[in-house]
Amino acid sequence: MSGSKSSDGSFARAASLPPEVRAEHPLGLTVHTLPEAGDAMASAQRTRHGRWKMLGVLAICAAPVIASYFTYYVVRPEGRRNYGELIDPQRTLPALTATTPDGASLPLDSLKGQWLLVSVAGGACDAQCQKHLYLQRQLRESLGKEKDRLDWVWLVNDSAAVPDTLAPALQKATVLRVDGAALSAWLAPASGHQQAEHLYVVDPMGNWMMRFPADMDASGAAKAKRDLERLLRASSSWDDAGRPGKP
Repeated sequence: MSGSKSSDGSFARAASLPPEVRAEHPLGLTVHTLPEAGDAMASAQRTRHGRWKMLGVLAICAAPVIASYFTYYVVRPEGRRNYGELIDPQRTLPALTATTPDGASLPLDSLKGQWLLVSVAGGACDAQCQKHLYLQRQLRESLGKEKDRLDWVWLVNDSAAVPDTLAPALQKATVLRVDGAALSAWLAPASGHQQAEHLYVVDPMGNWMMRFPADMDASGAAKAKRDLERLLRASSSWDDAGRPGKP
């Protein structure tokens, strides 16, 4: 086959030419240097490590989303309902002037800076009022070392005098007399109930954010304590005992 012999002859002639001429020959072949086997393996390992690092970064970024789906679909939130009713939207402390038991004037928003457990009742303090004052004191004491982060407050919403017999029980309470109508614009009862039937929770920023059910009994008080403990635990990173600027 003349074509084949001709091609073989061309390759033979190209191979016999000097290097500088062979480089210009149209049929000259260039031989590339192959990488060493060790370098190839190191490159493959670097590629694998890079992929694992990328997958690790993606896993870290996706973790919060995965956790939220796990919480919603596996750990059902219905199993951890609050005993108290969350207030939405929250209502901030109004700009009211209160009166202390000794007759001094005090801005109501000076209560900001502490968690507050609030009751509302007339100065005569009927049986329900006295029960709430007892529960407030017991709930605060039950918090142990965290109790100094919570103040229990009795807001007197009328002009009736507070009985002297209550004085010993109120030594650690904050008692303030406030205009009843103005107070009703801030703290509202559940439908079908009176303002004095509830205990209210106010956060350190002065927002009314929770209302405990009316006519709370001992069993309800235990549930209220769990709510308070969760609130204090959740705010531990930014809330300290005492009001800013005060010991």
